[in-house]
Amino acid sequence: MLRAGKTGDWIGNLEGHKGAVWGATINAEATLCATGAADFSAKVWCAITGDERHTYKHPHIVKGVDFSTDSTRLLTGCNDKKVRLWDVERSEAPSTVLSGHSGTLKKTLFGPDENIIMTGADDKTIRVWDIRAGTEVQKLDFDAAITSMELSADGTVLTATHGQKISFFDAKEMKLIKDIAVEAPAYTASRHPDGKTFVWGGIDNLLHVVNYETGEQQEEYKGHFGPVHCVRYSPDGEMYASGSEDGTVRLWQTRVGLEYGLWCFDKPAEMGSA
Repeated sequence: MLRAGKTGDWIGNLEGHKGAVWGATINAEATLCATGAADFSAKVWCAITGDERHTYKHPHIVKGVDFSTDSTRLLTGCNDKKVRLWDVERSEAPSTVLSGHSGTLKKTLFGPDENIIMTGADDKTIRVWDIRAGTEVQKLDFDAAITSMELSADGTVLTATHGQKISFFDAKEMKLIKDIAVEAPAYTASRHPDGKTFVWGGIDNLLHVVNYETGEQQEEYKGHFGPVHCVRYSPDGEMYASGSEDGTVRLWQTRVGLEYGLWCFDKPAEMGSA
């Protein structure tokens, strides 16, 4: 389903998968969408018309999808523990397959250098790969399965959640910047574009806004009635979206009284209202 980011208004549905959709992304120009599903396929769609452009068959459930910056390549992560790289313009072209993980792929991302990709999995590792050589060049071990990863818009910081920790890395060198412990298992986190705060969600059904420098929680918001599996700030940082097992996606405002999208009112509303 496609919706307008500022208002939540429905734009249209992408219909074609025959199983649960586990992953979805949109390219930088908002002209293409990609989805990964339980029907053992990934699909690329036209985001303008909703038409299906290509289907990429896999041997198992597809959970991770990501476009390269120029939208010419699609990266997928599959439950067969393998990473695949596809040509967006030539769906019939064979994929590049990268093997090494011993657990289900949870997230696949192009790095700041698009010859480098980063993958996180249930095997408690993040791995870095060089596409040109088709080899793993770095492996980071954790105390729990990786549940999410996000690359900052400027490509400098990688945010990863695992167990009751949120880790931040220099994305180029993959050196740890800091670990921040949280009070419940975290499934997802997103760093504000200004780098001053981050928001996370997880098993406790709540959204937590935390000071990036000190690790102190600033705000806590209720609204979901199930674990939160995805949260992302908008590019301008004025709101964030959260997706939950309760079957809803919610939009949250980050600044009190700002007239923004669907938040147009005569007097300031309570900060963080959804």
